[in-house]
Amino acid sequence: MSRIIWKGAITFGLVNIPVVLRPASRSQSLDLDLLDVRDMAPVGYQRINKSTGKPVEKEHIAKGYQYEKDEYVLLSDEDFRQANVEATQTVDIVSFVQADEIPPYYFDTPYYLEPDKRGERGYALLRETMRRTGRAALALVVLRNRQHLAAMLVQENALVLNTMRFADEVLPISDLRLPKASGAKATGAHAREIGMAVKLVEDMSEAWSPEQYRDTYRDDLMARIDAKIESGKTHQLTPAAKEEEAPRQGAKVIDMVALLKKSLDHHGKRGTARSEPEEEKAKAPRKTTSSRAPAKKHATPARRAAGSRASAKRSTHHAATGKTSSTTRSTARRKQA
Repeated sequence: MSRIIWKGAITFGLVNIPVVLRPASRSQSLDLDLLDVRDMAPVGYQRINKSTGKPVEKEHIAKGYQYEKDEYVLLSDEDFRQANVEATQTVDIVSFVQADEIPPYYFDTPYYLEPDKRGERGYALLRETMRRTGRAALALVVLRNRQHLAAMLVQENALVLNTMRFADEVLPISDLRLPKASGAKATGAHAREIGMAVKLVEDMSEAWSPEQYRDTYRDDLMARIDAKIESGKTHQLTPAAKEEEAPRQGAKVIDMVALLKKSLDHHGKRGTARSEPEEEKAKAPRKTTSSRAPAKKHATPARRAAGSRASAKRSTHHAATGKTSSTTRSTARRKQA
């Protein structure tokens, strides 16, 4: 279970519901350190005085607000605590809106709200009321010395508090150069293309299952790290591969109908393959991979799409340069060597 990062209460009207706040997300980024390649010693981050160029100890550092050029007001931790004591202890609901009316780009970080002591009854009352009305609660809450606008939503049997961006933090969509949406003629999309695209979307539709999607870049990078550890290359850097400059190509007219038809055919074949009996799959010989190569991951729609794009790019490159497949493989072997 995630740690408690905040204790307070949900308030709306005269209702007060004691709750605790728990993180609803976690970072899966790799924790990498900076190293000096000459002796593998860690390279640390230092707080440097910009006037003297010397490091500054933590106890000598304070936060300051510049109200005029080179004129500051220093703020202590107590100043932040005393700014608004009540605001730091409550999730103050200010209104209720239809949940589907909130644009997704306003959402920032999710948190779980859990009832604290004597808060179960009020928690259940608010949850079921919001579920029945289909509303989301807009609230103000102070987290880590900053006030946030937040949306409180019902997910299964939990209340989820999602911090949001304020309106002045969101750049206007009107600044974008976008195709007009008033009629197919204005967008350049023909009725036949739209019909085939709709059919492709319907064929590719499936139930929401986030577990099947993974950070494949992180997985592949970890596979390279594991391979280096197993081979004893714990202090060796991989030399950068030489990249060949791709030949410039002229602009091409894209036949959307042909691309959509190929996509539908490809997806239909893949659907047939996925529906074959399990015993037939068991009979098929398994492919083996080199011990030094990163382990292959389960194919996801994102990986399959990326593979298709990479395959199409290679085919176009070979056709433009006139190289045969054997020449390409020889070049690849020389690179690996």
